[in-house]
Amino acid sequence: MKLITRLNDPWQYFLTAALVLMSVLPSPASAQASHSHISTGEKQLTTEQKTARSALLKTVRDSTERFKDVAQAEAEGYSLMFGCVSGDSAGAMGLHYVNGGLLKAGIIDPTRPPIVIYEPTKDGQLKLIGADFLVFVDQWNKDPEHTAPPELMGQLFHLFDAPNRFGLPAFYTLHVWAWKDNPNGAFVNWHPNVSCEQFSGVTP
Repeated sequence: MKLITRLNDPWQYFLTAALVLMSVLPSPASAQASHSHISTGEKQLTTEQKTARSALLKTVRDSTERFKDVAQAEAEGYSLMFGCVSGDSAGAMGLHYVNGGLLKAGIIDPTRPPIVIYEPTKDGQLKLIGADFLVFVDQWNKDPEHTAPPELMGQLFHLFDAPNRFGLPAFYTLHVWAWKDNPNGAFVNWHPNVSCEQFSGVTP
């Protein structure tokens, strides 16, 4: 696995350092494994599950359509972190633009994703491909009403335990590939048809 980094904004260094220093509580074993590539049972969804799946995808599309222009995302507080995330065989995740305020708030809201995801293109532009909902394990567990891993409109979050490749405390995450169809499922971590090959370290 490789991580192409680009952190040239001082606040990004500050946010990354702050996240690494956060205390981490033991993470529950009932969450989905972080290495999950294929959504099991994707073809055996019930009518109700398909309806919920479509509803989440539509909500994320409606809420992020304005971010097709990355300048709009940046104007609303999103900034590139972690460079372009790719895997050896599973595909890639792409470029994560993080909204520090939303991430720190720890609120799971389908209309306010703390991370929007882009793929670098051959013409040097960025193409919006999805969103990522992320909450830290210790942040989630602080609420006594949270007795299970987080869900969003019926979709269970995946667990990334610590230590991890991002240098972050243990966290739950749900990728929603709302703008680029993923043959392995709309909510898995990796996208086999996403590539970081066109990422030069310089964004528009």
